[in-house]
Amino acid sequence: MEKIYGLIGATVSHSFSKSYFDEKFFRDGLRDYHYELFPLEKIQEIENLFANTKGLSGLNVTLPYKEQILKYLDEVDPAAKEIGAVNVVKVENGKRKGYNTDSAAFLETLEKWLPKDKEFKAIVLGTGGSSKAVRQALVKLNIPHQTVSRDKSKGDLTYDGLKKDTSILKETLLVINTTPLGMYPQTELYPPIAYECLTKNHYVYDLIYNPARTMFLQKAEMRGATIKNGLEMLHVQAEKSWQIWNN
Repeated sequence: MEKIYGLIGATVSHSFSKSYFDEKFFRDGLRDYHYELFPLEKIQEIENLFANTKGLSGLNVTLPYKEQILKYLDEVDPAAKEIGAVNVVKVENGKRKGYNTDSAAFLETLEKWLPKDKEFKAIVLGTGGSSKAVRQALVKLNIPHQTVSRDKSKGDLTYDGLKKDTSILKETLLVINTTPLGMYPQTELYPPIAYECLTKNHYVYDLIYNPARTMFLQKAEMRGATIKNGLEMLHVQAEKSWQIWNN
């Protein structure tokens, strides 16, 4: 029986998920399994997708729907409920259950990447669904953190405030971008922070993986910072999605 999996988001053409799962299905001899890209202009279109996609068995969820999708699910895994964001949906016997693999995937990759002999404080750029997953991982790793938003009612800091008080960025050695700024095709964009405050002691992680080196990462690297993109996180997250769909 044909099984359909896929990715929903506002823009999904940039994603590597399709090629990742296409290769996986081919490698594992799963000829009836297919992975599709489902761009949605608004989250309400998900109902049509659920109703009319024969064999739909699972979805990955990307920006900006990780929080909005919650009300279209029959059940939400406790960990995803705690985060308040879903990036994986399992469809079984007509029931839709939401999970979050972003947080565990981020935690796994961050723990491997950061040196064990240093203590870190973190700044998280953005306050959306990906940010929530990142923050949960930071709590588990006992890394104190502050969020940055354009809207002062959403974050601990605003971008303007962060630029005015340069000591915050100088003293906070882990900087994580969870916003879509710089993602293909708008590769010229980057978060508005004081890059001159970054040093060789900083570790800068961008959840974006396309392009591999965003303007955010390039500007950090020019200051001597150690940089990382989101490709490894995507691979870990994809494998965790697969485990959920096949559990």
